[in-house]
Amino acid sequence: MPFLDTDGKYFMFQMKMSEGGRVVIPVEIRQALDLKEGDAVLWELHDGEARITTRAQRVRRAQALVRKHVPAGHSLADELIAERRAEAAHG
Repeated sequence: MPFLDTDGKYFMFQMKMSEGGRVVIPVEIRQALDLKEGDAVLWELHDGEARITTRAQRVRRAQALVRKHVPAGHSLADELIAERRAEAAHG
């Protein structure tokens, strides 16, 4: 049964651990993370708390972080390729 925070954005679920440390991920979390059977999940342990994410979520978070420092429309990949070509030409 989930516990809803007052702002309506934070959920906490209570689950029981079964034999071998198995825990079933609640359907609400699986749906929110778009998890399907067989999908890989990433666990992060920080300050005694565990957080579950997906690789796609981590990539989106990294992309958002980079976008804070790189203007829209600017390609770091194109910039790197141009630098390498210039180095090779002067090589």
